[in-house]
Amino acid sequence: MNGQPPTGQRIEDYAMIGDLHTAALVSTAGSIDWLCLPRFDSPACFAALLDSPQAGRWLLAPEAGGICTRRQYRDGTLILETEWETKEGHVRVIDFMPPRDAVADIVRVVEGIRGTVKMRGELILRFDYGHVVPWVRRDRHGLRAVAGPDSVYLKTPAPLVGKDFTTVSEFTVNAGDHVPFVLTWAPSHERRPRTVEADIALEDTSAFWTDWSKRCNVRGPYRKAVQRSLITLKALTYAPTGASLPPPLLRSPNRSADRGTGTTAIAGCVMPR
Repeated sequence: MNGQPPTGQRIEDYAMIGDLHTAALVSTAGSIDWLCLPRFDSPACFAALLDSPQAGRWLLAPEAGGICTRRQYRDGTLILETEWETKEGHVRVIDFMPPRDAVADIVRVVEGIRGTVKMRGELILRFDYGHVVPWVRRDRHGLRAVAGPDSVYLKTPAPLVGKDFTTVSEFTVNAGDHVPFVLTWAPSHERRPRTVEADIALEDTSAFWTDWSKRCNVRGPYRKAVQRSLITLKALTYAPTGASLPPPLLRSPNRSADRGTGTTAIAGCVMPR
């Protein structure tokens, strides 16, 4: 494949978000193509990075598609901002994972900046590296997907429709609009976890990272680069034990007829330019 993953994205096209228990990789096309839940060493529920989109991904981008116009982290944080400028308008997607409590959350917020942009979301949950399709149902809170010991909940005001084992969301964003999506993982034997409010979670996540990163006492022209490196290293720390991971160490399948299941793979990610 000449170093190209099946998604067509290069590894340097991915940015990382995380909660000190696990990490997700977000492409320049607005797709989360890798995520292990609930820990770094858990099997992946989004594995399109190593396969096709049908191995699991979460796309949230303009309906017209294409790579983003610009992308950056908010200063001093692990909050990712991805922007697209189209003929019709300008839109931003904010991606982050709040500091972990009993469950794991991924928050994505679509913001309209200018004009009107048609958006499309595609949620393809595939547990165990694409091998397990969850049972999905709707309730008054949103969507719930269950597969063995894992359950995932999606809450959003945007419309959700099931098509070909994919949860599709098509909506229009105008200037000033905010459309949140909150994906929450919890053990399937437990009750539905508490609801996360995207705006509050964004404030709390920003406060967590800025309070931590402002301890950097480096001065001079390289302060921001050093601070960004420290944030990345912090994100690759498993909070319960303090163990550090390579960037990032991701458990990936190694199945064959004679070798069974095994090993780990190291995937890199770079800071958005």
